[in-house]
Formats: sequence, C-alpha cells, structure tokens
Amino acid sequence: MTITLRKRLLALLAPAVLVYASGAGADDIKLPDMGSPADAVLSKSEENRFGRAIMAEIRRSGQVVEDPVVNEYINEIGHRLAAQVNDGDHSFEFFVIKDERINAFALPGGYIGVHTGLLEATRNEDELAGVLAHEIAHVTQRHIARSIHANQRQSLVSTALMLGALVAGVAGAGSDVVQAGMAVSQGTAVQSQINFTRSHEYEADRIGIAALNDAGFDPHGMASFFEVMARLQPASPELRAPEFLRTHPVTTARIAEASSRAQAYPRRMSSDSIGYGIARARTAVERFGTPDAAVAYFERRDYDKQTDVERYGRAFAYQRAGRSLEANRIFQELVDKNPAVIAYYIGLGETQIDLEDYAAGSATFERAVELFPRNVPLIIEYGEHLLRLGQAERAHQLLLDLMNNVPPTPEQVRLIARAANEAGDAAESLYYMSEYQLMTGDLVGGIRYLQRALALPELQEIQRIRFEARINFIRDYMSEEQLRQMQSATRAQSLVSNAN
Repeated sequence: MTITLRKRLLALLAPAVLVYASGAGADDIKLPDMGSPADAVLSKSEENRFGRAIMAEIRRSGQVVEDPVVNEYINEIGHRLAAQVNDGDHSFEFFVIKDERINAFALPGGYIGVHTGLLEATRNEDELAGVLAHEIAHVTQRHIARSIHANQRQSLVSTALMLGALVAGVAGAGSDVVQAGMAVSQGTAVQSQINFTRSHEYEADRIGIAALNDAGFDPHGMASFFEVMARLQPASPELRAPEFLRTHPVTTARIAEASSRAQAYPRRMSSDSIGYGIARARTAVERFGTPDAAVAYFERRDYDKQTDVERYGRAFAYQRAGRSLEANRIFQELVDKNPAVIAYYIGLGETQIDLEDYAAGSATFERAVELFPRNVPLIIEYGEHLLRLGQAERAHQLLLDLMNNVPPTPEQVRLIARAANEAGDAAESLYYMSEYQLMTGDLVGGIRYLQRALALPELQEIQRIRFEARINFIRDYMSEEQLRQMQSATRAQSLVSNAN
C-alpha cells in the first residue's frame, strides 16, 4: 500500500466522509447501540466511515464494473436477501469487481463486492444468492467489529491501514503491494485479526440459509456452491486455491452442516431469473479479449437450439463486434417475444441508433421509459445516447429525475454533470462534479468545484445560497489537514486573480 493510499484513507476517516447530498453524514450522528462490546472498539458509525473510505479507494482503482444492467441485477438480488435479515440499522450497497478470480467479500458499513469470476462460476441463481446471503450475514452480525474486539490492542489507525492493504488486494494490486501495506500496520499477524473466525463463518452460513429460504430461493443453494468450491480445492498445498477458498475455507464438515440446516426448510425447485442470465452473459462478453472471441463463444450452439438468454448473449456479442444489424434482429425478436424485459429494449434501441435509425431508436427508448419509469440502466443508457444525439436538455431532465429518486453511483453523477454542461447549465454541472468528488472521498476537491460555481457571473441567487450552504456543511466534516489544504488553495487562487 503506497504512502498516498495510506494518507487518503486516514484523511477520509477524519471525522466523517460524505457520500451524497441527500443523506450525507446521517450515520455519523446516530448513537451506537448500547451493550455491544464490539462498539467499544468499532462503533457502527465508525464501521460506516471505514466502509465509505475503503469503497472510495476501490472505485479509484477502476476495477468496479460500471455496467448499469449488471449493477441493477446484483443490487436487486442483494436487497431482496438483505430485507430478510436486516434489523433496520444497516444499509447495503452491492457492487461487482472486474476480476476473474472466484471471490466475494463484505466490507464495513454494508458494502458487498462480488467478482465477475464468481458470478460466472455459479451454476444457478440460488448459488449466487447463497454467497450474497452469507456476506450479508457477516455485516448484520458485525463480524468485522467483533473480530477487532477480540484483540483490544488493535487501534483504529492500524485497522485503517490494514484495511487499506486489503483494498489494494481487492483492486487487483500485486502481492508485494499488499504485503507492504500489511507491514506498515503491525505486520501480517494483523490480517488474521480481521479474518472471520470459524464460528463467524458458521454463523453467517446459518443466518444466510434462513435468508435464502425467506427470500424465496432454494436454501440448498449455499451448500451447493460450497460443493463447487470444494471440487476446486487443489490436491497439493503448493497449488493456488481460488480466492473464495482462501477467505472462506470450505471443509467437508461445513458442507455437511450447511446441507443439514437446509433440510429444515422445504426444497424449492426455483428457476433462474432472466436477469441472472443476462448479467452473466454481459460479464462473459466483457471477459473476452476481443469481440470476435465473444461472438465465437456464443455461436457454439446453433441459434435454433439456444435459449433466450443465450440469444441475448449472442446479440450483445454481435453488438460489441460492430455487427449491429445481426444484433438488432435478435433484440427485436426478443422484445416481441417477451416485452417485460428491460435489457431487450435497451439492446434494441442501441442497435437502432447504431444503424442510424435515430427516430426508431428514440421511439424504442421512449416507449421503454413509459413502461419502466425511473429504471436505472434504462435511463443511464438512454441518457448517454441522447448526449450522442445532441439532445442534452432531455438527457439532463431524465437523469435529474432519476437521481432525485434513486441514489446514484459516482459515474452516474459524472454523467449528469456532462449532460448539464452540454445543456449549457455550467453552475449545475459544477455542482454535480462537486458531488462526484465527495462520493469518491475528495472533500477538498468537492469544495473547489463549488467555489468555481460561485464565481460564475450568471449564477442565480438561489444557486448561490445552495452552494454556500453546501460548502459550510462539508467544512464541518473536514479534518484540520483538509482545512489547511483548502485554505492554501484559496490563497493561491486569490494571488493568481490579483495578478491578473
């Protein structure tokens, strides 16, 4: 872990980290539950701050999958499961990491990551749900805080540095970077203090299996995936095991216990949702080195023998390979057959625009917006195409309506900043860019964008009041170092202005 990474983590952890305007800082003023020994070392508000700081670093790594269709699906499944075990004190955000290694992980504060390798390794939706349910249980049972509490000598600073080293591993950094970070934070022994104990793993299995059943999934899904992982266990210790096995050791006894617990619930013969197949198809296409390789993969079976999901993957591969006409024909067929699937409309509208049939493409997207208002992947994809077509005001309108009702990702905020800028609304564009900086942990950068907006001659009075109030709000959450950094930048800016 580099010095820069360590500094950023420590800066982000002082005394709070903002996420988005609508709910920033809310967790940091909430009193922790009384009576939990874990709170003595890591309160819930501190867990949230750790999680936000780590998540900001992961986003900076560029490894987070920004595909809105995949993100919509993983969050839909995750929140469906979390609703069964959440006591109301936890918020969750599910995301996907571009990494072919088979793994999933839970961070403090309810951030749960899934590798694309794990998504593709699951054989059905119940197995994927089993993994997510297990990670959700780690969060609700506060296993990270309880692990740290097991060693009272563990300080918050050393924990921050150690978690930062784990960030480097999650983001795909080399083992030497990870080990350097671990050395900074009390050596590799510290890592064992955060690893979940065997009792934590069994507790997460028990609670996760109940959540699977209550959410309508097959409760045997967790044990089923454990069996898949057990078969990947290398016979020789010198051979590298999948990441999942290194962080979630799977034994014969654990598989047997998970199977036994599942027997207490009725067996469900559930079928995979279309969303599961579409998410896997999209990640599979992106995994290949070239679009032609993805096309070859989805052309392995005759078209007439393929399922709708396989045909979708084929069309998506054609689209990525620039074969828009072939893709368009398949998307049209899929929409006609099942008009309830949003991803089919997105594919159809995109390929119509790619074929320069702009009227048809816009009509397809507008029809879909009427059928599925405020659907995140639909509005994001349509917004990007509207910008391509020079319709920035319509894009800004749709994106603003969406983000006033659905918490956006940093990349989505950056998209609306672009839309506002191209629509000629410079002040709002700078405001959105300020929010983007805050969401990625750069409080000083966030204030700088607001200061630039305040300097615009065409600024309206209501905007000035709003931007100044936002700056004052952010300052309340800045560390002394961040305040000094901001003051130095302001003085430098004044000197430049006076010189001119």
